[in-house]
Amino acid sequence: MRLIPSLALSALLCAAAAASADTLLVERAQHKAHVALPERGLSTAQVQARFGAPTERLDPRGGQKRQWPTINRWVYPGFTVYFERDRVIDAVLNQANASEVGPKPAIR
Repeated sequence: MRLIPSLALSALLCAAAAASADTLLVERAQHKAHVALPERGLSTAQVQARFGAPTERLDPRGGQKRQWPTINRWVYPGFTVYFERDRVIDAVLNQANASEVGPKPAIR
């Protein structure tokens, strides 16, 4: 007899947890729409003129072969900009902060 109310309570708690996670995802998506990011194709000089100096310039990656271009990354407080040579190829928001725990690494 006690099993049925316990199962119902468990199902209700699981549904409530899923609903709060969905709300958080929606809030983050709405916040992203209002943030100005560098557009694809801007040069490094244009990005620096518009957004200022980056807080960190990460080591370049790639470039070992001619068909693998060098990718440079500039980190700003709210976003990271990715450059192929001296042109923006993408800009992404930094979502994680020091108190958040990221996903576990993939098992190989």
